[in-house]
Amino acid sequence: MTNIILPVDFSEDATEKLVQGALKFAREISGKICLIHVAPTDIGFAIGDMGFQYFPEIEQNEIKHELVQLNTLEQRIIAQGVDCEHLLKQGIAGDVILEYAKEKSAGYIVMGSHGRSNMYDVFVGSLTKELTRRSPIPVLVIPIH
Repeated sequence: MTNIILPVDFSEDATEKLVQGALKFAREISGKICLIHVAPTDIGFAIGDMGFQYFPEIEQNEIKHELVQLNTLEQRIIAQGVDCEHLLKQGIAGDVILEYAKEKSAGYIVMGSHGRSNMYDVFVGSLTKELTRRSPIPVLVIPIH
């Protein structure tokens, strides 16, 4: 069975379109979807009058919420007849996703593309663009605009 890495960020429309595309692809190749959500490492930090402050309870609550979302998404995928597992990890998204793909001996990474301009990429960056450049395995890009 081919492992398919599916990074998700829980943005409503984009995640749904991405999951539907990954489900179709997984069925075609009899693959297993390996969901991954990469949470930023600065979730609990805030800037106030006293400078940077860290609030671990904010980070813990956000991580718990994201884990519930991952569990729900995993169960939806399994209910549609495709094997699935998930991982939530904090770190730098591109590095974590590629590390997970290597760990799972994945055959593919499925990413979404909003179809934004190159100027957007210059100022904000594009994880999809980064992964298509750095990944040693094929990256399937699904348009989600």
